[in-house]
Amino acid sequence: MRVLRAAALLSVLLASPVFAQGIKPSAPTDPPKGPGELETEKNTSEAYKRSLRNIPDKPPADPWGGARAIDGSSSNSTTPPPKRTKASSGTN
Repeated sequence: MRVLRAAALLSVLLASPVFAQGIKPSAPTDPPKGPGELETEKNTSEAYKRSLRNIPDKPPADPWGGARAIDGSSSNSTTPPPKRTKASSGTN
């Protein structure tokens, strides 16, 4: 009899979290907006859109821009690179 009672108590304890998951709270609802709030929301939305138009377009990124010379903008383009000789190459 004790074993039966312990088994029943154990099954009730294990099943109680399952029943607790079935209850779902209702979603909170916002009160309806008044005419002043609608006008304010419309004005802020228009101001946001105007501010987005004021942002200049960004040119595409060039991650290797500093590694190579762009035609006409490099000061090294007029001077030829130094010639390497066997002595200055560093190989023995």
